[in-house]
Amino acid sequence: MKIKKYLIILSIVICILFIPLIAMQFTNEVNWSFLDFIIGGLILFSFGLLIDLVFRKVKKSKYKVIIIISLIVILVLIWMELAVGLLGSPFAGS
Repeated sequence: MKIKKYLIILSIVICILFIPLIAMQFTNEVNWSFLDFIIGGLILFSFGLLIDLVFRKVKKSKYKVIIIISLIVILVLIWMELAVGLLGSPFAGS
């Protein structure tokens, strides 16, 4: 059963990563390297595992919602920092 959950999470990650892959075929504005896809996949997969862990371990639905929203906000902030350097860290994308 665990393998099935991992495959579902991996399938969702691959579907999300197809968005920039397809966009690269139609515009020059999206320019991802192979390393960008690897890093994006690792980030998305690890957040998927964290969300699955929250669903399994947290009992109260109110806390589940708060934790999952917090995780999504953290994911978006990390993604934006890596993409355009929102916070100006040394890992910034631009």
